[in-house]
Amino acid sequence: MSVRGAQLDTRPLVGRSDAGAVLVSTWRVGTPERQWAAVEAVSKVWQSRPWPDVGLLSYSVYVGEDGDTLLHYSQWRSLEDYHAFVAAFRDERNAEIDAAVPGIERVALHAYEFYRSTSLAPGGAGRDPGCVVIVDVEFDGPDPARQRDWVDTVFEALATDPGLHPGGIAGHFHVSTDGTRVLNYAEWESAEAHIEALGGTGGVGAATPQWQKVHGYPGVTGGGVKRYTPALSLSAGV
Repeated sequence: MSVRGAQLDTRPLVGRSDAGAVLVSTWRVGTPERQWAAVEAVSKVWQSRPWPDVGLLSYSVYVGEDGDTLLHYSQWRSLEDYHAFVAAFRDERNAEIDAAVPGIERVALHAYEFYRSTSLAPGGAGRDPGCVVIVDVEFDGPDPARQRDWVDTVFEALATDPGLHPGGIAGHFHVSTDGTRVLNYAEWESAEAHIEALGGTGGVGAATPQWQKVHGYPGVTGGGVKRYTPALSLSAGV
């Protein structure tokens, strides 16, 4: 059996039907220069080795607007496949990356399942995102039904919003496997478009009863919104 190499993509195919698990993690590296050095190291390590044949579908890296963090988004056929990768491949690859960029702090690894997607504005399909906005929502305890109901409430708010910003492309909603979190992987044309949407009278989070229901949803205890620049996306080559 031949082993394929990594294929360089524009972006991952979020929501693909064969992805049974999505792993999202954060690295803290300290400075903008180290962010891009780490991306370079990841690219070199992954493209110089055969693609791991353990159910990994895609692996993407994003540079945080904060000048410190990297976001890692990987799609797997199953959570068991991710654990097989950890056992066989992860340490060697991370060791080479750490040799190139010492002092990386790896934090906040969470496992998700994809739930549903929506267009954020008319004509969103087909545009490449210049910015990915990660919206994290945390609940006060595990409840899979509540996770999905919160997402469905957001969909109702988006569908009734009178002025969605044209810079929005799509929102891809994921529910954590432990029942306690929701992650929205939102694609935008640019960071500037997202900032403008948050500050306007319409757009994301307009003052409607539906959005008020989202913002006052019971059991939400935390979360955050962070912007990232897409930097690297790899998948199995053909």
